[in-house]
Amino acid sequence: MKPTPAQIWTRFQTYYREFPACGLSVDLSRLSFDDDFLDRMAVPMGKAFEAMAALEKGSIANPDEKRQVGHYWLRHAALAPDPATREMIAGAVEDVKAFATEIHEGRIAGQRGAFEHLLVIGIGGSALGPQLVANALGHPLRDRLSVRFFDNTDPDGMDRVLAPIVDQLGKTLVLVISKSGGTPETRNGMLEAEAAYRRAGLDFAKHAVAITQLDDKSSLHVLARNKGWLKQFPMWDWVGGRTSVTSAVGLLPAALQGLDIDQLLAGAKACDTQTRERTVEANPAALLALAWYHAGGGRGSKDMVVLPYKDRLDLFSKYLQQLIMESLGKELDLDGSIVNQGIAVYGNKGSTDQHAYVQQLREGLPNFFATFIEVLKDRNGESIEVEPGVTAGDFLHGFLLGTRSALSEKGRESVTLTIAEVNAFTLGALIALFERTVGLYASLIHINAYHQPGVEGGKKAAASVIQIKVALVNLLKSAPEKAFDAETLSTLLAPLLPKLVVSPETVFKLCEHLVANGADSGIRKIAGPTPARVLYAFSATRDR
Repeated sequence: MKPTPAQIWTRFQTYYREFPACGLSVDLSRLSFDDDFLDRMAVPMGKAFEAMAALEKGSIANPDEKRQVGHYWLRHAALAPDPATREMIAGAVEDVKAFATEIHEGRIAGQRGAFEHLLVIGIGGSALGPQLVANALGHPLRDRLSVRFFDNTDPDGMDRVLAPIVDQLGKTLVLVISKSGGTPETRNGMLEAEAAYRRAGLDFAKHAVAITQLDDKSSLHVLARNKGWLKQFPMWDWVGGRTSVTSAVGLLPAALQGLDIDQLLAGAKACDTQTRERTVEANPAALLALAWYHAGGGRGSKDMVVLPYKDRLDLFSKYLQQLIMESLGKELDLDGSIVNQGIAVYGNKGSTDQHAYVQQLREGLPNFFATFIEVLKDRNGESIEVEPGVTAGDFLHGFLLGTRSALSEKGRESVTLTIAEVNAFTLGALIALFERTVGLYASLIHINAYHQPGVEGGKKAAASVIQIKVALVNLLKSAPEKAFDAETLSTLLAPLLPKLVVSPETVFKLCEHLVANGADSGIRKIAGPTPARVLYAFSATRDR
């Protein structure tokens, strides 16, 4: 039965909580849990609080990799478990500020003048975190450096990123982010950027900065040191990529852009303080973790649709997608039992994307819960009236409230998070809120949120494909103009790669890719009786 306005208001008063110290509020009133749910979850949440406290004190919270988990120390160095770590954290922040000042004042410049542009090369959290901050807080007329990103190993994508600044590379600073230096996407982006600088007659090293592990375990550290790059900043093994935005990974590009990193850290620190509270009602991350637990039955049985109603937060759902899915999507629990946990996250922004999928959310499969991000302040400055007494911002807010009610009327559950405005402090608080929520929820479902074996598995599979590709090209080049089908090629390759599975399908896909890039590969395609029976050959004399 549809609740009355009075019933809705009563439940709102019970389950709406404000947290002024960190500038946000949490509303769970549109979830359908029973009134004793929070009390029933007090004991397991108490255990989650204990696990989180141990983590912050320096316990091995990532048992698979035997690592500490210290991203909370980044915004409150005094909490780090030893003086050396405290000094490293504080020193890195000061180094970031000092370096950014030198760049802004032109004391460190490119070969063709003071730096005006920044190219950030990273992947996953090493790109998503800086992208979120840049997009949420930046302004094209106020940024000290304009920021662009290589966040994939797509050559065409890199060409598009470089096109607007191809004549400005001598005034473009490049920031390469990789803990080990071995991440293929980041390495490839670095090599592509280096080639672009070389074509422009520039010395890449005079424009390059690394964020990496500062020892010889990192090939990026060794390269930057040997090539004489401008500067290196630290990445520590106790900070994962998806929780690195308050390290140099996020702080350096933000500072170079001219953003207020002190306020970003202050917002994260304030939220950390609030989310250390041991009572659920006083802890926004605990409330949010229990919301997830209720909505998905502790099994992730429902997807999370993230809808921030603010253009500045249109990357927030993408950022949360990695933070949540990489952290919680696990096959095994801490005891080694198969549990196949996780929460699928999707979304973009309101009201744009409610036109795309609210129809299904309201009337289709009830396989989700929504997370609305409400931003109260419309803009800096006055707004015009688009209708008598109504602004564009009023419409945006109306769409949020209307969509929320429309979903609730159909029994679709939602959570609403509210901030007064998007600024460095509130963005830091939101980042810290979800980081803590992930950690608490992981304790509730008894998994390791801080490793990513599935990602590593994907990297290994990709490396195998690259080995097959190299062997395939060599095989075709060894018999110029001789044509083979995919099945024959796979049979010939198998003994050359005894440790790999060389399937005809993989060979077919690789051959098709080679043909599409024939100007580079010299591989041509000859029609066959069926698509899978086409022939491939290397043409030594082909015009390419």
